[in-house]
Amino acid sequence: MSALFDSAKFIMSVSELDGLPDTDLPEIAFAGRSNAGKSTAINVLTRQVRLAFSSKTPGRTQLLNFFELSVKGLKPRERKPVGFFVDLPGYGFAKASPETRKNWEGLVGGYVQQRPQLTGMVVVMDARRPFMPADEFLLDFISFRPELKLHFLLNKADQLKNMERRAALNIAQKRAAEIGPQVSVQLFSGLKKEGVEQLQKVLSGWLNQPYP
Repeated sequence: MSALFDSAKFIMSVSELDGLPDTDLPEIAFAGRSNAGKSTAINVLTRQVRLAFSSKTPGRTQLLNFFELSVKGLKPRERKPVGFFVDLPGYGFAKASPETRKNWEGLVGGYVQQRPQLTGMVVVMDARRPFMPADEFLLDFISFRPELKLHFLLNKADQLKNMERRAALNIAQKRAAEIGPQVSVQLFSGLKKEGVEQLQKVLSGWLNQPYP
């Protein structure tokens, strides 16, 4: 992971917008349905087992979790922060109460709308069931920031046959084209660690970090 960062650590959880960290570094948000595997994607990228974790109850965790990414400095043991991963609350609206959904909209909506440090968002979806109504709700939700980079991460691709993989990728590419050139797409498997290098390359560009 040296092309992106050398280490990652949990910094803080935020439940209200006035508690957001004071930083000018770029932030990459990870969003997805509660069972899509976004926490797994973060753990695979950071090469840690439980840096990020999710509740088994959809909509239960209503926090923005910040993970600082850093590279080695010039001095021994020196670390230079280069950005943040931000784990957004999973959306499981079918099983969530109206109050939970309202809180999600207020926290995540406020963060996406007001946070200039937010450089891009990785939208994690189950490759077997992409673009469910909740996913489309998220895309509508963030459409007022057309400059925001998006990356559709079709997770659990290892559970698809070759023809199904091509079909899922084609659907995602067509949806991305409808939104604009700032959207990219890939197949991914957190379990099999498939597509990690491709994701690293995308995110290194977002963080302005070199990639070999």
